[in-house]
Amino acid sequence: MDQIIEFFKHLINPEWIIEHGGIYLLLLIIFAETGLFVGFFLPGDSLLFVAGIYGELLSKSFFDMPFFVVMLVIAIAGVLGNMVGFWFGRKSGPLLFNRKDTLLFKKKYLYQAKEFYDKHGGGAIFLARFLPIVRTFAPIVAGIVQMDGKKFMLYNIVGSFAWVFSMMLAGHYLDKAFPTLKDHLELIIVIIILITTLPVLFKIFFGKTKQETHTLREDSKAPTDTLS
Repeated sequence: MDQIIEFFKHLINPEWIIEHGGIYLLLLIIFAETGLFVGFFLPGDSLLFVAGIYGELLSKSFFDMPFFVVMLVIAIAGVLGNMVGFWFGRKSGPLLFNRKDTLLFKKKYLYQAKEFYDKHGGGAIFLARFLPIVRTFAPIVAGIVQMDGKKFMLYNIVGSFAWVFSMMLAGHYLDKAFPTLKDHLELIIVIIILITTLPVLFKIFFGKTKQETHTLREDSKAPTDTLS
C-alpha cells in the first residue's frame, strides 16, 4: 500500500516523471489527463514546462529525435486523449438524456450544456486545454451533448498543439536564457500550478455567486402586477 501511495506522489512530480519515466510516461500522462476521468489530478501544465527544460534528455530517450518531433508526438497524444474522452461522452450521452431526474442528476443541466456547446463549443475545447481539471472533462461533456465531430476535431487539434508547443517552448527557451532555472524547479512548478488553477477556483467559488446576483437583479427589474 505504501508503494502505491509513493508511486502516486511521483505521478504529480514533473521532474521525477521526466527523469525516471522519460518520453513514454510523459505521453501516457498527457493522454490520460486530456480525456480520461482518472487523469484529472495529473500535472499537465507543469509537466510540459519541465519537459521543455529537459528537452535534450527527452530527445535522447526517444531515438535521438529532434526536439520539434518530440513536441509533435506529445501534441498528438493530447489529441488522442481528447478523442477518447469525446468518444466516451458520445456513447454515454443518449443514456443520460433518457435518464430520469434524481437528487444528484438534473436533465436540465445537460440541455444547458448542449446550448453552451452549440454556441461556444469550439472556444471551450480550445481554452479548456489551458485549465487543469477542465481539460479532462471538456471533451467528455462535448461528446455527451453530441457536439459536431468535425468542429470538435478542429479545435481539439489546434488546442492541443497550442498548449503543448507554448508550454514546452517556454520551458526550453527560458532554460536557455536562465541556466540556473533547474535549481528552482519546485518554486516554478508551484507558480505554474497557481497561475493555471486560480481561474478554475475563482469560477467555482465566485461564478455561482455572480450568477445568483445577476438573477436577483433581473428579477428586481421585472414588472410587477398592480391591482386596478
